[in-house]
Amino acid sequence: MHPHLLSVDDLSRDDIELILGRAESFAEVSGREIKKVPTLRGRTVINLFYEASTRTQSSFELAAKRLSADLITLKAAGSAVDKGESLKDTVQTLSAYDPAAIIIRSPHAGAAGLVARWTSAAVVNAGDGKHEHPTQALLDLYTLKRRAGSLEGLSVWIVGDVLHSRVARSNILAFTRMGCQVTVCGPPTLIPRGIESLGCAVRYTLDELGSADVVYALRMQRERMTGSFVPSLREYAARYQIDGRRLGPTQLLMHPGPVNRGVELAAEVIDSPQALIAEQVESGVVVRMAVLYELLAGRGAPSGVRAGTEPEPQPA
Repeated sequence: MHPHLLSVDDLSRDDIELILGRAESFAEVSGREIKKVPTLRGRTVINLFYEASTRTQSSFELAAKRLSADLITLKAAGSAVDKGESLKDTVQTLSAYDPAAIIIRSPHAGAAGLVARWTSAAVVNAGDGKHEHPTQALLDLYTLKRRAGSLEGLSVWIVGDVLHSRVARSNILAFTRMGCQVTVCGPPTLIPRGIESLGCAVRYTLDELGSADVVYALRMQRERMTGSFVPSLREYAARYQIDGRRLGPTQLLMHPGPVNRGVELAAEVIDSPQALIAEQVESGVVVRMAVLYELLAGRGAPSGVRAGTEPEPQPA
């Protein structure tokens, strides 16, 4: 694997299969009474979050702790960042702790790539602006594979605010790499020009939604919108909301969370048996454990020691 996870493009199909398989083994660990393994004992993992994120931050924290890492979580609010410290200064300061990994979430596209240039630690992109969110794509693949059995040939429709969504970009790359047929759908103002170059089809209405095996609804990214991309949320919901009339009985429903109830999804589909939203949240911990495992197994460990094993006693 690549030494960092900055983009889904850093991963081959074999890499993705490896991570999904590793996550499956960690799912077994998560079912035990004691959920920890000694994989990263004595190693330091830093969570550097410049944006609030309950799901991503908490799952990365749990993942590091279950791998027995020493964990430092730094939020921009209340830290030296509030006083004007630059990202580079912050990374150089944190590097004094000799971290094995730095997990960064930032409102600025490309921030994770910059951090990777400034540190010897493995860097994981936990979301950078409108660019990418690769671990979300991995946990979505893992969740869907567990329910559907196989990803090859599945038709996946990604519906909504594609323009502002880092999840959409990572998922298009990840799902197509695993053999899915991906279509993005939304108002023309919320579909980026040239998005077809990523390997997806584009639709502007839900007329053909019935052909999808999986409907992946995106959150309206109102905090990233600087203009009027839709006339109103009510009009958006009337044309693009996934509700009980639009979701077929055999279609699976996904959403990265948090859901704007009554906007991109109607209440009746959120709570339906077809919805995988709760499973996506549950998958976050084991998939992020798998990512940390694959990036750090053997990095700085004694010769011959693999992650998750105890060192062999040395002869006297």
